Amino acid sequence: MFKAKAYSAASATAPLASSTIPRRDTTERDVQIEILFCGVCHSDLHHARDEWHSIMPTVYPCVPGHEIVGRVTKVGSAVTKFKPGDLAGVGCLVDSDHTCPNCQDGLEQLCPNQTLTYGSPDKHLGGVTYGGYSDSIVVDERFVLHVPANLDLAGVAPLLCAGITTYSPMRRWGDIRGKKVGVVGLGGLGHMGVKFARAFGAHVVVFTTSPGKKEDALRLGAHEVIISTNAEEMKKHAGTFNFILDTIAADHDINAYITMLGRDGNITLVGAPEKPLAVSAFALLFGRRSLSGSIIGGIAETQEMLDFCGEHNITSDVEVIAIQRINEAYERLLKSDVKYRFSIDMASLKSE
Repeated sequence: MFKAKAYSAASATAPLASSTIPRRDTTERDVQIEILFCGVCHSDLHHARDEWHSIMPTVYPCVPGHEIVGRVTKVGSAVTKFKPGDLAGVGCLVDSDHTCPNCQDGLEQLCPNQTLTYGSPDKHLGGVTYGGYSDSIVVDERFVLHVPANLDLAGVAPLLCAGITTYSPMRRWGDIRGKKVGVVGLGGLGHMGVKFARAFGAHVVVFTTSPGKKEDALRLGAHEVIISTNAEEMKKHAGTFNFILDTIAADHDINAYITMLGRDGNITLVGAPEKPLAVSAFALLFGRRSLSGSIIGGIAETQEMLDFCGEHNITSDVEVIAIQRINEAYERLLKSDVKYRFSIDMASLKSE
């Protein structure tokens, strides 16, 4: 075991502060990574403030961070996929049971015995796992990803969560070339959805309540922008979409978007509103429309996504911050005051 520098929260009301945490020495299957950048996900804030207590109570101290990009510094004797010096990424998972039907199908994100990057029971050291707001992490090589060398690393970090969350449902839906694809919301998830849909060759339409976001939506790759509060605009496009990605985490009228779908169209939720959404059965029945949900992706699909990003030069739009500004970033996150993700330059931790 060795000590790593980190930023941790001591309680639900305490600000994140400099600390040290234990990391395990590399076992034969482990990869040790010097963390260069770590994205800031809204889940980090929820976890640090114990806002998901009824589902996954936070154990303190907690170290968030599951959008990790770094460089391999050490590998175990049985590691075959990585060597020191390689660029590497770690997303929301660091282990699973490897034996359940979901794992056998390459869907580790659905494993009932998965180990999350932070906040899960730590099989090696006891306590819970600690995330990427740290200078170093040790992970089983089966959950480490190769990062394309041609991409900006600060912008790669959010791909490990926001990227795969939006990539996976589009890929699962099928070939969307030439199809009409909608993206509801233009935030951390939505802006990635626009980039992927455009790269897949779809006709991309952004739904937003903010007219001021139109210019940015077009810059990111949208062909059209619909102001969802404009009844005439919504009516004009009703029944014309093949697929819609709904990224909204706040309460909203899902039926307004279901009726945008054409026959056999699908709307997939990747945002998670706190309260249940009221769904009109008739909106689904007429048109054989479907409503589904999706979370991240398996390891193989995440690697596929990173390779796709390397080929198409896709990264997240980020604001790079020092770790010392993380509490300020959380406050700004609550106000949606970021375009479109924060990415922590972990070199700033060396000054602690």
